[in-house]
Amino acid sequence: MPTPPSWWSDLAAHLAEHRHPIYAAALVATTARLILTTTACDPTTLLAHARNDAPELAGALTDFFRTHGHLTPPPELTAQRAAARRARRIQAVPAPLRPQAQGFADFLVLQRERAPQLGLRPNQLKTIEIRLDAIRDLALHLHAEGHRNWASVTTAHLECFLSRTTARRASRLAGLRQFFAYAHHTRVVLHDPTSPITALQQRGFHGTTLTLAEQRALYQRWATNQDIHPHEAFIGLAALLHAATITELRLLTDTGIDPHRQSVQFPGRSVVRVGGGVSVEHRHLSVSGTGPVTRWLALTDGAHLVLT
Repeated sequence: MPTPPSWWSDLAAHLAEHRHPIYAAALVATTARLILTTTACDPTTLLAHARNDAPELAGALTDFFRTHGHLTPPPELTAQRAAARRARRIQAVPAPLRPQAQGFADFLVLQRERAPQLGLRPNQLKTIEIRLDAIRDLALHLHAEGHRNWASVTTAHLECFLSRTTARRASRLAGLRQFFAYAHHTRVVLHDPTSPITALQQRGFHGTTLTLAEQRALYQRWATNQDIHPHEAFIGLAALLHAATITELRLLTDTGIDPHRQSVQFPGRSVVRVGGGVSVEHRHLSVSGTGPVTRWLALTDGAHLVLT
């Protein structure tokens, strides 16, 4: 292959990790032949050729391109799938309570569409589905108790429903507040039964943390031991010193590394200075010398530093 596509190394690594070695080698060879035959390197075009000329490639290539962000579904397809998911949730609501649930779903979608015009951040489609999940589950609970309309719902009924899943109380209550505010505005109910209900939420991180001694030991391991694999050293220091998330590390590419400025830019953040006149611990993330970033880049041909 005269000039391999930019994603070629990532494809080989992905297949080696997720497929049997013999099958992975066959897929790589078949993909190479398809590229040489069609001269197509664009993921969408290559997939179209694969479906016609090499159907055995279609599934593996689709999985790779979607996993690595090379194949984004068109907006209209995303909207159609979201609408189908909403329809399934509405259909699961008992018939006597369904019209108001349908109206609430339409209201959420309209609110999402109008948000940019009002200078607001629109709700994610997933958020809308979470709200509809809460209403569907509440409707099933109420219908089982003999309710045939929303006007008969009281605060006691909602407390009984929320007590069934205490871990999701705050999330579900947010959906119920939004629904009954809509129902009150449209005169489906005379008052909002969620008003007296509260859901206390703990703020901040409450998971297990390392002691200072353990953190110092890990820092010494990652910052001074040249025998440590650069993947471990970079991920460890990025998480320990800069609180880098898994998503930020997965999206970090070689374009975020600036050897001249000795800096690393995590996606969604401002540039983090890691060289020059900063504290000594940051220089261990340096992109020059024997720092883990330099050693990592020397081991990979792909654009992403973390391959999943």
